[in-house]
Amino acid sequence: MKFATFEEVIDGLFSKDAYEQPCDTDNVEDLEIELPEWFDEKKYNQGRRFQKDFFFMQSISMILGLIAVLAIPTILSVLVGTRRSNSQYTAFKRYWSTYSHVNSWFDHDLKPGSLSWRSLQTIRSHHLVASRASKIKGHGTVSQRDMAFTLFGFIGFTLLKPNRLGIRALQPGDWEAFNHFWGVIGHALGLEDRYNICRKKYDETKEICRILQDKVFTPCLTSPPDYFEHAAHVMASGLNTIHPAIDHDALVYLTKNLSNVPGYVYTEEDRLSLETKLQKQLNGLNNDAGVNATNLIEKCPIDFLPNSSPIILYAKDYKTLDDSPQYKRLSLSSKLKIAAHDLILSLYITNIGRVILNLQFYWTVFIGTYLPYVAMWRFGIRQAYVSIFKMGPTDNVVPLPNSKYYNREPKSWFKEIWDCFW
Repeated sequence: MKFATFEEVIDGLFSKDAYEQPCDTDNVEDLEIELPEWFDEKKYNQGRRFQKDFFFMQSISMILGLIAVLAIPTILSVLVGTRRSNSQYTAFKRYWSTYSHVNSWFDHDLKPGSLSWRSLQTIRSHHLVASRASKIKGHGTVSQRDMAFTLFGFIGFTLLKPNRLGIRALQPGDWEAFNHFWGVIGHALGLEDRYNICRKKYDETKEICRILQDKVFTPCLTSPPDYFEHAAHVMASGLNTIHPAIDHDALVYLTKNLSNVPGYVYTEEDRLSLETKLQKQLNGLNNDAGVNATNLIEKCPIDFLPNSSPIILYAKDYKTLDDSPQYKRLSLSSKLKIAAHDLILSLYITNIGRVILNLQFYWTVFIGTYLPYVAMWRFGIRQAYVSIFKMGPTDNVVPLPNSKYYNREPKSWFKEIWDCFW
């Protein structure tokens, strides 16, 4: 079989055809899951094992990746239009179901009739139904390009920033197996090989992810579409019923930091790098002069970014990490949860720490699946359980514009303290 070249994949993803080509053209009843010709069961299963070896941090990576995917205008338009994740309850049902689907791929062999096989078939049919309904409503379709960008959400940060997540190869070939696993998943979900960002070689996949981050995700997160903050907020508050450490502001900040969005500094290295870029743009001008954030990033080759007001950064605001405006806007609880990431990471990079935290998270997932007591309290006993084979409920919530989240009232001291622990 002849694979599309690296250049053909990149050019294809940025083409108009990639957006106009829907995820599927068959009828729902005619959909069939087929393994690609290049499927290697041994390598695929090694990829499954690699995911489970880093179960906790791989899960964090995918949640942050999902936040990044919400910043893609065409994807967000379809999600908002389905009305299946605009409220805390429907977002809980949608995203906990998504996470449960992914776990089924790790836990079960990919064979006809298996849970993972039926899961992929269910997702594919849901995508097809959502795509056609969205097209009728004028919200666009679930396109091949959007599928490829969504695949980035599952693998992008793991490939590009493994050190920030404590993920490393434990056996020879782990990264290649990880790449193969997700390439197979993309194919099974209807992603054509010419748009599949998981290439035959791991290095090519990583480079494609880097290009997508620089040219698509960083610009989209720098100037996110309207309703991005709402979508991220309800997703975080929904999944917070499974794990109380999930916090909207902390997740968005970490996502933007991992995506190299200007101004979202987290380490001294980040700050120094930003300061250097700002001084280069100022070219000797006074530090009181501002720099447009878009001058610090690459231009998106896809014409779908919103016409938003310029984001001006000032070098004088980034003399220390704590003084950066984006960080100062965070609540105390969000700052503590970001700090907790580093504390957890310092433990996770050790073998014993990784095992302990993985086991703890397995227990969290087990409780969230079979005894979701927080969801029961918030939504009701029957509503707390999720079936991955049923489409989630709809809602009538009108999403709030980003400005409502940017101009929120400060939390009370009691709420600040409460949020630090729950």
